[in-house]
Amino acid sequence: MTYRDVKTNLLAHADPERAKVSAWFFKTKPGQYGEGDQFLGLSMPQQHSIAKQYLRLPMEDVEQLLREPFHEMRMTGLLIWVYQARKTSSIEREALMDRYVANRRYINNWDLVDVTCPHLVGRPLLQNDRSVLYELAQEDHLWSQRIAIVSTMAFIRAGQFADTFAISEALLTHKHDLIHKAVGWMLREIGKRNVDALEEFLHDHIHQMPRTALRYAIEKFEPARRKYYLTL
Repeated sequence: MTYRDVKTNLLAHADPERAKVSAWFFKTKPGQYGEGDQFLGLSMPQQHSIAKQYLRLPMEDVEQLLREPFHEMRMTGLLIWVYQARKTSSIEREALMDRYVANRRYINNWDLVDVTCPHLVGRPLLQNDRSVLYELAQEDHLWSQRIAIVSTMAFIRAGQFADTFAISEALLTHKHDLIHKAVGWMLREIGKRNVDALEEFLHDHIHQMPRTALRYAIEKFEPARRKYYLTL
């Protein structure tokens, strides 16, 4: 079982028409955030199904998939790691996290980040030092910064909000819409569990928040409450 087996399997399921739609959806034109990315045209269910067939794929072979030009090859490699992380020890999950972070230059679109980092970065950090997230948040690299904030989903699910608030605060002045959306999304997830905690954060930071982040954060509020925050 090698990365070439996975690659051959993925190529066999290529759909050129779907690939064109994916290239448009993930903004691959010059100057867009996904500039230059290439697609085979597989659906997410197909990629999940193929990933499950290669759960014994060695770490080095997954890393080779991450270096492939096709988006679905990178996603499938990351999904293999996600499935492996569910069935392994805490020490091995930490090793997977280290390799994930080391290969972050290849985790270069929002879906690659969002589907995987809560499992491969957030979960291993539940019982460990979280300084790596703050380092990622400070990098001048869009996808590292998105990994930093979206990984905190694992903490939110565990009822821990402090790191999400701290990283959100650090990213409030970010210029990219994809970070605004990610910050607002994580804040919304906190609000679904503890609306008072979210409103305290909004009270302190609303005048610094990008409009997109605010709209995402208050999406689940009652209409009158949303209107209140949007008029402040």
